[in-house]
Amino acid sequence: MPTLKSQPTLADFQEYVTELEAERGFSEQTVKDKCLLLGEEVGELFNAVRKVEGLAIDHQSEIGDVNDELADVFIYLCAIANRYNVDLEKAFLAKEAKNKQRTWTKSR
Repeated sequence: MPTLKSQPTLADFQEYVTELEAERGFSEQTVKDKCLLLGEEVGELFNAVRKVEGLAIDHQSEIGDVNDELADVFIYLCAIANRYNVDLEKAFLAKEAKNKQRTWTKSR
């Protein structure tokens, strides 16, 4: 069973997801599979947010908790990044460097 070290880095989380996918038999899922599953998890996250925000929901549906759904989204994000050999930390820092060059304004 994979374990995370204390105070894991983003790279540690990505490695952990690789190990848990192997253990659980998900390693052969394609990027397309993972993207579709990520979409489902984002929908579940939205439902959890609706519940917390007091919006109408189907009370017969099992609505997850925001923390759990965010974690599921994160796991799928790591899995997709791993399939493309993307170091999420480096990608984040590179994108943020680009974003810092942009001008942000409020919509009217």
